[in-house]
Amino acid sequence: MSKIKVMDEILANKIAAGEVVEKTMNVVKELVENSIDAESDEIKIELIDSGVKEVRVEDNGIGMDREDATLAFSRHATSKLKNLDDLFNIESLGFRGEALPSIASVSNIELKTSNGTVGTYLTLSGGKNMQVEESDLQKGTTIVVKDLFYNTPVRLKYLKNLYVELANITEYINKMALSYPNIKFTLINNGKTLLSTDGKGDLRKVIYEIYGADITKKMIEISGENDDYYIHGFISYPEMQKSNRSAITTLVNGRVIKNNDLNKIITEAYHTYIPKDKFPIIVLNIDVDPILIDINIHPTKMDIKFSKMDTLKTLVYELITKQLEKLTLIPTISTRTEEALRETTIPLYRAFKKEEDIPPKQNYEEVVLDFSAAEPSTIKTVNADDKTEDQEEKKEPRIKEMIPRGIVYSTYIIAENEDGMYIIDQHAAAERINYEKVLKSLKEKVIPIDLLIPVKIELTANEFLIIKNHLQTLQQYGFLAEEFGTNTIIIRSHPNWIEEDIAEECIRKVVDIIISKENFDFDQFVWRMASTMACRMSVKANDYLSYDDQVWLLNALRNCENPFTCPHGRPTIITYTKYDLEKLFKRSLD
Repeated sequence: MSKIKVMDEILANKIAAGEVVEKTMNVVKELVENSIDAESDEIKIELIDSGVKEVRVEDNGIGMDREDATLAFSRHATSKLKNLDDLFNIESLGFRGEALPSIASVSNIELKTSNGTVGTYLTLSGGKNMQVEESDLQKGTTIVVKDLFYNTPVRLKYLKNLYVELANITEYINKMALSYPNIKFTLINNGKTLLSTDGKGDLRKVIYEIYGADITKKMIEISGENDDYYIHGFISYPEMQKSNRSAITTLVNGRVIKNNDLNKIITEAYHTYIPKDKFPIIVLNIDVDPILIDINIHPTKMDIKFSKMDTLKTLVYELITKQLEKLTLIPTISTRTEEALRETTIPLYRAFKKEEDIPPKQNYEEVVLDFSAAEPSTIKTVNADDKTEDQEEKKEPRIKEMIPRGIVYSTYIIAENEDGMYIIDQHAAAERINYEKVLKSLKEKVIPIDLLIPVKIELTANEFLIIKNHLQTLQQYGFLAEEFGTNTIIIRSHPNWIEEDIAEECIRKVVDIIISKENFDFDQFVWRMASTMACRMSVKANDYLSYDDQVWLLNALRNCENPFTCPHGRPTIITYTKYDLEKLFKRSLD
């Protein structure tokens, strides 16, 4: 007797629903994409209890006739593909023909649709017992999905809580609104409107509706193209950061996608502008010939493959980095309202302490900076008397000249120019200067310096194998390393940009960097090595700087390629504009 049997259609649909419908967001996604494919310019999504009890999607699209409405719930029924060639030229959002039957198999469905000539109303329960009636002729489609997973209680049990489900839906609709600013989207949950766009095609206005005024003011428009791709959208100032990648919205031919390679190249473009655990706000529309992409790699259609990924990466990286290089990225301290100031004002009796309560002045070790010496000092990038042709032709500094006026908390330099007052973190500024110096040295020919006493490093067996595999990399950067017995290496030289007194510490740090990376990345190695060395070489908080040191530090910072952040993405400088100060002191009443 045959053991293999063909599954009935209801069972097959329930299994398919496990891939297509994992949470309420998947239901909303599939229905909204159908509405967009139906040429709608108004889409209203209404939820009850984050869609668990009910999802209602109403559009004003082209609608369906009676035959199409009934056939739409059959598995693999679609109007998007007609033959194999169409699979390589997909321009619609949906095409598989799995979504509606999969959703219907695990819920109760009501559908009302009209193409302007025929109106149809149908209901299904668990994908069965279809009832079909005539309906009014209002053009468009309304579909209601009730009691999701009512007949698969195990799957219902593993839905996230209602707040998480609603957050997922809201994130998706936000991205669709960014993708289609010419469509009016309305999202409502339990009677409360969460998003409402006007559908007039203004992408910046959609960004405002989603992120608010403060972020919208800090978004910069970008656009560019090459032979294969056209990119347009908005990127945020580095100071506008999020703690996860959800604010990176990438769209390909109007389709919201999640592509790790694209996300990686975007974050790399913000390298050293923001901390490594923070992410920018991005809306990136990518237009490409459908033949160059493959979206048929997962049922959710969220992932995508590009046939010319290298050219896309190059275009994205260059567009973002060139735009960031044009900007003055000094965060401005916003003035607070009189009411807010009253709430935070320190009472006079607390602001002025008795003399005996003031802690004694600390004795800080003075850092002496010899500006005339040929050898770079602890914060110098390049000796002032040792200019190269490249430096002579260097472009104008991105910050105007600043005059130091003092230091507070032995850490922050106070400076001014005609535009306002500046507060500079002396360690972060020195780190940036040293980072660019070290990075430049790494890119140039390295001159090794022999160690008077070689550094011996004992390792575990697995660590030794990793280092042994990268001995050539170490040597390339001026660290002459050799095997020295069992699981031991010896370092006989270091690059000339490392000062002798910190050489051993730097060497051990570089070895740790190589060992700690599971998959060794050459570019990441260079960055981590440069940032680590820069941090060690720089003045710290509480180190004393003379007035001449402050002048030199500010001028050196101005001449950096990116003077606004340290290598780790922390700001080096913030500002109060003159107007902000005048407003605080009531000199300006505007």
